[in-house]
Amino acid sequence: MEGTRKRLIDLLSNHQQPYISGQQLSDELNISRSAVWKHMNALKKEGYQIEGVTNKGYRIVSSPNDLSETALSWDLKTDWLGQRLIYKEQVTSTQIVAHDLARDGAEHGTVIVAREQTKGRGRMRRYWESKDGLGLWFSSILRPTGIEPKRASQLTLVAAVAIADYLSKYNLDVKIKWPNDLFINGKKLAGILTEMQAEQDAVEYIVLGIGINMNHDQQDLFESERNKATSLLLEAKQPFNLNTVLTELLFELEVKFDLFMSEGFSTIKGQWESYAYKLGEWVSVKTQTEWDAKICGIDEDGALMVMNQNHQVHHLYSAEILW
Repeated sequence: MEGTRKRLIDLLSNHQQPYISGQQLSDELNISRSAVWKHMNALKKEGYQIEGVTNKGYRIVSSPNDLSETALSWDLKTDWLGQRLIYKEQVTSTQIVAHDLARDGAEHGTVIVAREQTKGRGRMRRYWESKDGLGLWFSSILRPTGIEPKRASQLTLVAAVAIADYLSKYNLDVKIKWPNDLFINGKKLAGILTEMQAEQDAVEYIVLGIGINMNHDQQDLFESERNKATSLLLEAKQPFNLNTVLTELLFELEVKFDLFMSEGFSTIKGQWESYAYKLGEWVSVKTQTEWDAKICGIDEDGALMVMNQNHQVHHLYSAEILW
């Protein structure tokens, strides 16, 4: 059923003439005219606008803005990331679903995307508001070969660069706040959560979770976060097609992941620093005590490099930073 519907979208979208007749669709799909009509109605329910003109045929006027499993699968241009794509209307957390699937043997590149999360979470189990149909909430199962467990955290930085590169094409001044957030105009837009299952010297799998505030208006943001969070709608002053952004972003993530696997972290490091939030500025760092430090960049292993007032450079792997 899904395969037929995807082929129908391909025929409607890629036909050389503006319209394609119902008879030609029937012949190409090897189904009856009645079955074509039923598939058309199913696509309309998913949000596709399809125009039918007597003696001419059919054409797609527009694709759905809301998440649609058919639209996501049809427009995906990746080689491996998301080729198995699992769409859910509502889940507790895409991370939880991904871990369950990974333990059951789900293949490398499996992506779980949800319209809504009821218990979305970020680092340190902080709550992440994931409202119905307003943002992108998805997790990817990765099984990288030859990656030591201590390097898994670098994938957070790789993903951050991929997201920043993608969003920059909308002329947005995106910044990456170490270790896992993306900011615009000093407000949080997106977060990344990287979790793994590993033995002492080998990674079994990694779950890379990403949440992006997309079409939130001010009142849609979590009340206590409204002065600290933002969305693409608020920053770009336009709504976004969630299907288009997700399929294009998965392509960008795949490109960056393949670059990381083939050339290591050094190429990604320079790109990350070009987006670094408050690079060269002074912040407060809380370890065992609280002290002032200047943000210098990141090390080859992904640690944040800061310099204290005595010009000593410290490498932070885990710390609370008062930005």
